[in-house]
Amino acid sequence: MDESQVRVARLRILTLNSISHAGLKLLAPERFEIGNHVEQPDAILLRSHDMHGMPIAQSVRAIGRAGAGVNNIPVKEMSQRGVPVFNAPGANANAVKELVLAGLLLAARNLVPAVRYVEGLRGVQGDLNAVVEENKKHYAGIELPERTLGILGLGRIGSLVADTAIKLGMHVLGYDPEITVDAAWSLPSQVKKAHSIEEVLKSSEFVTVHVPLVPATRHLINEERLALVRHGAVLLNFAREEIVAAEAVGRALDAKRLKYYVCDFPSAGLLQHPGVIALPHLGASTREAEDNCAVMVANQVREYLEHGNIRNAVNFPDVVMARESPFRICIANANVPNMLGQISTAVAQAGLNIHNMLNKSRQDMAYTLVDVDSPVPQSVLAELGAIKGVLAVRYLPV
Repeated sequence: MDESQVRVARLRILTLNSISHAGLKLLAPERFEIGNHVEQPDAILLRSHDMHGMPIAQSVRAIGRAGAGVNNIPVKEMSQRGVPVFNAPGANANAVKELVLAGLLLAARNLVPAVRYVEGLRGVQGDLNAVVEENKKHYAGIELPERTLGILGLGRIGSLVADTAIKLGMHVLGYDPEITVDAAWSLPSQVKKAHSIEEVLKSSEFVTVHVPLVPATRHLINEERLALVRHGAVLLNFAREEIVAAEAVGRALDAKRLKYYVCDFPSAGLLQHPGVIALPHLGASTREAEDNCAVMVANQVREYLEHGNIRNAVNFPDVVMARESPFRICIANANVPNMLGQISTAVAQAGLNIHNMLNKSRQDMAYTLVDVDSPVPQSVLAELGAIKGVLAVRYLPV
């Protein structure tokens, strides 16, 4: 495996989108070469660029997405090559939370049709104030306190939305069968736990979805489930477009089961519907969110390239080991029996003393860091790379 070569030149980073300087400045120019035309890159940084179908150089050892979703990256292919795909979970959470709050207010106070009404007054003759006073009753709204907000997905964004809604006086009903321990700890105690999506839809005047797009969540909100919503409910989607079935939403709006569908994803089939409030994918479009995402992913990619540590890779386990030796071997492998035994045997037979070792697995993928007390010969790296199930080997001396 050619990755066993020790790099003496600068590490090369290909950028497929404009990445915030707040992140790029963390990659020192004496150590990293960065640009959108870099050839044979060690890593790729991107935001929304679609990597599906594009050739990805064999030199690539890591991919960093300055955002949360990784649908634009061929994660499965990268896993088969032993390449971690990093993202920035939570870095844009506050930006999305604020946009969800804006969506709640837009719908509760009928602000979009009210603005459209006022825009149509430009040609009105006579007493404008009298006309406004006569017609404002058509845009009367409701207040949020004591209303129920249902939240599907209680990760970082869902938890922040819940906290904000509670502070506004709303009741919050949450559902998330995949909730992590960390997320559960950060969730406000006032959130009432629902036992199903159906319970949330039946019980809430406002429903917001905050789940990732995976096969199980595609069209999570569909015709059958929309039939359960309260009459005149508001559905908000600032997660991913495909989580909600657009045609089913259109029919629910026509039947007045939904009053509004507020989303961050304009859909051709819903674009002209008066009950749709669609924004041009503004969820993470703040300077602060872009900076936060860039900083997080730049740090993660740098730490991986220089020290082999992994945090927030969507396809690898988190593996972080303090360096107590200048000679480190990093091994990505299939999660199969006796892998650690084979690695340890190969290292021991070469007369190398293992100073420290850490192995973790995540589904089909496993990752091992091995610190030894002396330099590692090329022959040992080649032997490790030849073990059946090993996907990538890197040697990172300092």
